[in-house]
Amino acid sequence: MINHAEAPPARVPLSSLPPRDWSEAALTLDTDGVVHLPAALTPEALAKVEAAVAFSLANPTPTAVNFYPDEQAKFFEDRGKRHLNLVRETGLDSMVAALWGEDCFWYLGEQLFVKEGGHSRRTPWHQDTPYLRMKGSQLIACWISLDRLPKDHCLEFVRGSHTGTLYNGSAFAADDDTAPLHKHSALPRLPDIQARRGDFDILSWDIEPGDLIFFHLGMLHGGAGTRPGMRRRTVSLRFLGPDVRFDGRGWSGRGPKVGDYSGRAPVYDDLADGDPYPTAHLDQV
Repeated sequence: MINHAEAPPARVPLSSLPPRDWSEAALTLDTDGVVHLPAALTPEALAKVEAAVAFSLANPTPTAVNFYPDEQAKFFEDRGKRHLNLVRETGLDSMVAALWGEDCFWYLGEQLFVKEGGHSRRTPWHQDTPYLRMKGSQLIACWISLDRLPKDHCLEFVRGSHTGTLYNGSAFAADDDTAPLHKHSALPRLPDIQARRGDFDILSWDIEPGDLIFFHLGMLHGGAGTRPGMRRRTVSLRFLGPDVRFDGRGWSGRGPKVGDYSGRAPVYDDLADGDPYPTAHLDQV
């Protein structure tokens, strides 16, 4: 939890984190749009993430939702902006700075996902940017699984898709993963990647607790479901840098809400495509 009355923790130096060739990791992220960092969290840092996820599950925000409630298995998602201190205490901010070569950036918030209780559905293939209306190279998520996952249950990515077509979002419809989120947008409909997996260069990895996956928010990605007896608890922490701009392509109507995930932040109606994205209501990391 963030206590804004307290001074933020100092940034953990890279020298205190598990050793890594950060130049190589940055190149992979830039080229592929995603990089897997095995054993990137210390045991102490992983324990902090576990505690933060437990807190969030016990104290869901008003945005929490259980997708497909008619199904036996649970597919739970929640959003918030309560774990900035976690970012600082675990050294994730130092990792982002190393990947970007940029010391000035902002925390956009976290998403928490839980799948358990039987055969849960896949997370539909999608990009995050159509939901956020942002564009730029400095849009990143750090994805963490608290559970061991074989490759076929890991989050999956289409290599290099962060530089390709911007698609309409998925509406997460129960009967059609490609059903468009924005009915009146000029953005093209998502391709049915799952039905044509051989046509795409799909990346995924065997995951151990303590591994990290950093990916650009414009990446096409989707997550496998779970089988009976399996639990998948994941958290995705998002960041944006100073090159991020408002994305007005294919849209009409009001500008985005900027700030926390509660919807209390103001609406910017006057943003045009390519305008700097407002950061006054975000926490600088």
